[in-house]
Amino acid sequence: MPNDEQDRADDERESATDDPGTHDVPERAATDFASRTDAVEALPLADRADAFAALHNELRTRLESGGTTSA
Repeated sequence: MPNDEQDRADDERESATDDPGTHDVPERAATDFASRTDAVEALPLADRADAFAALHNELRTRLESGGTTSA
């Protein structure tokens, strides 16, 4: 039987996932990311892997630095 603490944790988890579009990502950053991935998708197949790898490395660096580095 769940206790009160488990109920609160479940409620918090549910409210955090209710609207996945509400994360603290500036709209400009999301738009930039979308346009960059669109540009990579437009590349010839042979060039896509390198372009996605570069984008991945930039995003990883940004996450590891706490999000202060622009991707």
